[in-house]
Amino acid sequence: MSIREDIRTVFAKDPAAKTVWEVVTCYPGLHAIWMHRISHFFWMHRLFFIARLTSHIARFLTGVEIHPGAKIGRRLFIDHGMGVVIGETAEVGDDVLMYMGTVLGGTSLEKKKRHPTIEDNVVIGSGAVVLGPVTVGKGAKIGAGSVVVRSVPAGATVVGVPGRIAEPECPSTKTDLDYGNLPDPMLRVVSRLLDRQNRMEEKLRTLERSNPWPEAERIKASLAMEEEIREALRDVLDPEVGIDIIDLGLIKDIIVDGDRVEVNMVLTSHACPLVDHLKEQVKRRVEEIPGILQVQVVVLDEPWNWDRFTEQQSLHEMKEKKAAKESIADTAG
Repeated sequence: MSIREDIRTVFAKDPAAKTVWEVVTCYPGLHAIWMHRISHFFWMHRLFFIARLTSHIARFLTGVEIHPGAKIGRRLFIDHGMGVVIGETAEVGDDVLMYMGTVLGGTSLEKKKRHPTIEDNVVIGSGAVVLGPVTVGKGAKIGAGSVVVRSVPAGATVVGVPGRIAEPECPSTKTDLDYGNLPDPMLRVVSRLLDRQNRMEEKLRTLERSNPWPEAERIKASLAMEEEIREALRDVLDPEVGIDIIDLGLIKDIIVDGDRVEVNMVLTSHACPLVDHLKEQVKRRVEEIPGILQVQVVVLDEPWNWDRFTEQQSLHEMKEKKAAKESIADTAG
């Protein structure tokens, strides 16, 4: 390990670096690594107080906290550095790239190995947290903001909270993280569930069409009325969020029985101050539909799910992008 090698590492991993003088004087991540080597030397010679004092001074000057007991490999680069925390029993391999806010933390109060082991050529995105005595394998990539609590195999890409393996193997060994193209494993699961739901709905329609004619017509009319009610309720906005109650997923069920309708809904919070106003708005909009004489609005004692809303929004955006691509392809054809 040499100062010259550290400077070359900065130029290799940071395109913003212009001159050697700039790197030597203006890179706190580099300063933190140099000061850690000093504190680690004291730590290994059992000069614990001096070691901790040196690391504390380094933290004050650079914003990077590296415990003097941590083992750091060669050519580690900490980009920007502010908020990086590396615990006592952490081990970092060679050619590792860490962005600001990275935490290698512990999960135990016992005096044993309780911090992560980061193997060679790992990239850890901004704000990522790796907790416990887990191992992040060679060449793995951890997306920004991810929380890793389980070991990561070599070459894998991990995203999310808690961290999930999005790709079993990285397509290349480059050290950059293309955040805009990181895969979303949960979105894949939701997409498959929606595909299965669509197939089940198609089978249900087939069964409905096979029913005796009067019953089939009644079911078809009820479904059409339910769809008309949903479209009408898109004009009703939730006062706490400012988004219509259909997109928010506040409508649990719509039960149509001839000219009578029951609307079961949930609230974004149990303490919604305008619940009576919201119920009245729903009732008024449904009563405006021709053929409906009686409307009952029931507020269910169920929690509203924000995650479900964000998933629906993501799927809606994906459908719009797919439709746009198909439209462009048709135009080109």
